[in-house]
Amino acid sequence: MPTETLTNEIRLLRFLASDMTQAELGARVGLTRQTIAAIEQGRYSPSLEVAFRIAHVFGKGLDEVFKWTPADGEGAGSSGLEGAPRSR
Repeated sequence: MPTETLTNEIRLLRFLASDMTQAELGARVGLTRQTIAAIEQGRYSPSLEVAFRIAHVFGKGLDEVFKWTPADGEGAGSSGLEGAPRSR
């Protein structure tokens, strides 16, 4: 059975940010080093709030840090909400 995948660029962004450690990033977003490691390795999906905090630390948009691929392989650009009514 296909599953969704959530990947991220946190390790690369930490490297580009003067070799920021997992512990330093964790301290800036209110998480432990172990939780940052689990997020980087794809073993844990952060809450939306934590994802925004991580992106903010690097001055990036959420979609520049995290990539989500749906199970059906439609690609990250498709929300699956095409044709859904929009709220006003």
